[in-house]
Amino acid sequence: MTNENEGSMGGRSPGGVRQFFHQISLMANSPWGSGPKGDKGGKDGDGDRTGPRNPWVTPDPADPARGRKPRGPSALDELLRKGRGSFGGGGSGGSGGGFNLGDSAGLWKWGVGALVVAWFLFSSFHIVPPEKEGVVTQLGSYSRTVGPGVKLTWPAPIERIRLEDVRAIRTMQIGSPNATDENFVLTRDQSIVDLAYEVRWSIRDPELYIFQLADPDGTIREVAESAMRATVANFDLVQAIGPGRVEIERQVQLRMQDLLNQYRAGVTIQGIAIRQADPPSQVDEAFKEVTAARQKRESDINLARAYQQQVLERARGDTAAFDKIYEQYKLAPDVTRKRLYYETMEGVLSNTDKTIVEARGVTPYLPLNEVQRRVAPAPEATTKGGQ
Repeated sequence: MTNENEGSMGGRSPGGVRQFFHQISLMANSPWGSGPKGDKGGKDGDGDRTGPRNPWVTPDPADPARGRKPRGPSALDELLRKGRGSFGGGGSGGSGGGFNLGDSAGLWKWGVGALVVAWFLFSSFHIVPPEKEGVVTQLGSYSRTVGPGVKLTWPAPIERIRLEDVRAIRTMQIGSPNATDENFVLTRDQSIVDLAYEVRWSIRDPELYIFQLADPDGTIREVAESAMRATVANFDLVQAIGPGRVEIERQVQLRMQDLLNQYRAGVTIQGIAIRQADPPSQVDEAFKEVTAARQKRESDINLARAYQQQVLERARGDTAAFDKIYEQYKLAPDVTRKRLYYETMEGVLSNTDKTIVEARGVTPYLPLNEVQRRVAPAPEATTKGGQ
């Protein structure tokens, strides 16, 4: 073995080979370089131990034989030290500033504290808009009603708040103009009418609206249907589909408000609007014919009333004229009598074709009618000329 090593190393001695590897380890910064005094290994000429250094043992920074500066803390240790300092934590983890269990407990305390503060802020401060009111419940039971603004409550789940819009007008459609969704109602004359109407309502008391009824919307719908059927039963078919709509809407609104007040629903009915009032589709054609006949009857009645009014006005005019003549007759009876006689005879004889003259020296009969016929053009010639 000694001969082979000597041959491979160019005839160097064992001490020279050891010195060669020692220089290589120093150049490559190998962990197997010279260790501190007292390590096991060979001895050089000065009597120092030159055996390989143990890489698992931290070298002594006070050893002057090493000739090196002491190693500082790593980047990870420096980062943990800075984080521990920002949270106010100290450490006694040695010269490297390691992260210990005490630092971890401090971080957990700060994290839990931040979560508690956030939970308190988000569940205790509430902003109520101007158009809404807030109903506060404490452990599920009603506590109070708050108005608009910034409100403070106990954090959840001790107290919770529910916002309700008390100014919005809500609508509910009952029935539909489509034939697939018919809403039949019986009238006073035992006729059937298909109604589609709209209910407008708003919340008056949020506490009653939330806690008094299990299903407020369903209750309002049922009350509206009940009130509409009870009201339409007092009107016949013609009134229900025509002039009686306004009165039906008014009575339905009053009935609904009265029933909901008895239920303590906490809502206000703003109005009812009938969108459709037609007979069932099965009898629609027959009903149109009946409606047309009724409209003709109404038209004939209106014409008769107009003629009656015309005759009455004419009679009133004749009466006024007679009163004026009577006043003149009282002032001059003879003159007025002759004037009336002449006007009457003129009206009677205006259509005759004979002329009678009762005067001396004049022929009793003159054929003036023939003269008039010759002078006046024939009716047929006048018509043709006009055409």
